[in-house]
Amino acid sequence: MIKSHKLKNRESYLSKLIAFQDTEPVKIATGIRRCGKSSLLQLMIQHLLDTGVSAEQILSVNFESFAFRHMTADGLYQYVKERALPDKRMYLFFDELQHLEAWEEAINAFRVDLDCDIYITGSNAYLLSSEYSTYLSGRCVEIKMLPLSFQEFLAFHDFEVEEVNSAWSGTLSEPRSQAFDQDGNRYDLREVFDAYMHFGGMPGIADIGLDQERALLLLDSIYSTVVVRDILEREKRRGMRQITDSTLLRKIVLFLADNIGSNISLSSIGNTLINAGLMEQDSGKRKGVPSPHTIQSYVTALQESYFFYEIKRFDIKGKEFLRTLGKYYIVDMGLRNYLLGFRNRDSGHALENVVYFELLRRGYDVAIGKIDNQEIDFIATNTDDKLYIQVTESMLSEDVRKRELAPLQKIRDNYPKLVLSLDQGLDASYEGIKSLNLINWLLSN
Repeated sequence: MIKSHKLKNRESYLSKLIAFQDTEPVKIATGIRRCGKSSLLQLMIQHLLDTGVSAEQILSVNFESFAFRHMTADGLYQYVKERALPDKRMYLFFDELQHLEAWEEAINAFRVDLDCDIYITGSNAYLLSSEYSTYLSGRCVEIKMLPLSFQEFLAFHDFEVEEVNSAWSGTLSEPRSQAFDQDGNRYDLREVFDAYMHFGGMPGIADIGLDQERALLLLDSIYSTVVVRDILEREKRRGMRQITDSTLLRKIVLFLADNIGSNISLSSIGNTLINAGLMEQDSGKRKGVPSPHTIQSYVTALQESYFFYEIKRFDIKGKEFLRTLGKYYIVDMGLRNYLLGFRNRDSGHALENVVYFELLRRGYDVAIGKIDNQEIDFIATNTDDKLYIQVTESMLSEDVRKRELAPLQKIRDNYPKLVLSLDQGLDASYEGIKSLNLINWLLSN
């Protein structure tokens, strides 16, 4: 069933915008296409209206609208100036501003000439280039948006989570969580989590329902827009000619999507694509192998469009970041399944992918941990905290327990050490290392 569209709250992001309301910095929401940036601006506009700001003080421009396709920076300045109210603070909202050439000049002019509070969205990190910093002299705050968390997925799809008891052998067992939809149907929480892993967290999925055929159409639209408009067309506008081969770009996308959570050397991607039969080799001379510099340009473009995120390795004993063998994670599992096919694959790395982005949502800086010749999935740090985290599908096997616990047991500091799994076994801790259910952790505050 297709649901009627209703603007749903993204409280964690909206609260950040509200915290900076009426302060000097330009507020800029960044993130991949269709992750909810435009809706966030609408939520902020509604907040302003609810708190007494008049509609005449609010001006909103979406640069993906046909009405503004020929807008220039000078034209935008005149458009806003003509509508600005004298002796009133204006609230200016500019959606997908990267489409406007020399947009930073107009924004800087508004800051100088008007009493205004400015909010921007952009779908490419090029928006935050050095030119931007130069013009605004660091007077901006970035709100980094991601697709839905599992908690948000439940809310957007109208699931309620409740603790229920089930009778077994005449006694009441420990309460467990179940999800109920709007019709009162009951689902095991694992079923709903599997749907999250399958369809991903793009907010638009909630409007069309959990239907694979419709989800494919939506995800194909997102992918095509990111690749064509935010990468290939942007390169033309910049006068760049590094990203010119759409076929090579797709093959690199497929390679990175298929190898999330794996140690990757960019210099070896071209050869790996040839060995896997994804690229042709010219007469045995490998003339068709793109250089590491070319591969880097393509991967950087994918990172700038927020499609993939790179994570560096940190040597715990040496206390330094390592330059070799980083990892990449894809911004949304639905996009990965769209690219590679909707089937179970590589579940361990898929779970890592979900945990990585949840840590980013919670405000952590994240790195891979290296200690001796062993690896810790994530070291998560912020100003107040540090966590060491291993992610695995199950802790039921003794071999798996030994493998996951061994690197954590080598760490000598007193920061929390966690193992997150879908099947945690009977033990809640191992010599101070906590074993937590991954789904419960995702739902914890």
